[in-house]
Amino acid sequence: MKDTKKNAYEPGTPEITPGLHIDITADGPYLVWGKIPIRQVFIMPNDEGNSWTYKASAHPYETGEDPVALCRCGHSKRKPYCDGSHAQADDWDPTLTAPHRPLLADAETIEGPTMNLTDNERYCAFARFCDAYGRVWNLTEASDDPKAREIAVYEANHCPAGRLKAWDKESGRPYELETGPEINLVEDPAIGCSAGLWVRGGIPVTDAGGYTYQVRNRVTLCRCGQSSNKPFCDGTHASMKFRDGLPHEPDGEEF
Repeated sequence: MKDTKKNAYEPGTPEITPGLHIDITADGPYLVWGKIPIRQVFIMPNDEGNSWTYKASAHPYETGEDPVALCRCGHSKRKPYCDGSHAQADDWDPTLTAPHRPLLADAETIEGPTMNLTDNERYCAFARFCDAYGRVWNLTEASDDPKAREIAVYEANHCPAGRLKAWDKESGRPYELETGPEINLVEDPAIGCSAGLWVRGGIPVTDAGGYTYQVRNRVTLCRCGQSSNKPFCDGTHASMKFRDGLPHEPDGEEF
């Protein structure tokens, strides 16, 4: 039975139109409701070869059905959609292992002169924006320098999983990029693999038992099937070199 209580929202997360949500089936795919836009995005490097921006494919995926079933076992032959392969996937355990606790409840706080940074390493999706121009933790501690603060906020906001979150120290408010609801299939060319399912814009995610995880502006869901923090990505796709085989290129907008 679905939980009808009002969803809990992480600070900085927009409340979106009811009807847009993701359901996690007990031993199968993600069910995406509300015809949420789905596209492929690529992690793009700076001049030093570190993750710095995202660039989208100009070819969105069909969301005409409602719901759209997206693969979460990693074995579908028609990714990003589910084709039923989970039923024969011997190396896939669908059990959800992430705690029913807000991400921030277990986050470390790094304090700087003008901003703070919260960090819950369990949710790391290995996108590596945090190392682009000086490590985000060091930049936070040097945030009395306006340039260091600017880069720290930028790097934290480009963490797709929301593991990192920058906060203004004076007001206590978080910095969050404004975005409409969307789902991105992340490609990571620098390490030669496909990454998580990046859910943006405050889309609720509910498990098969009716529990809705705290709604967050930035979430990455596992789609290689091997995360130890399901339903969330934990970066395992990088060590297993998961490839989704999607044919597109970074020929769309950069953000």
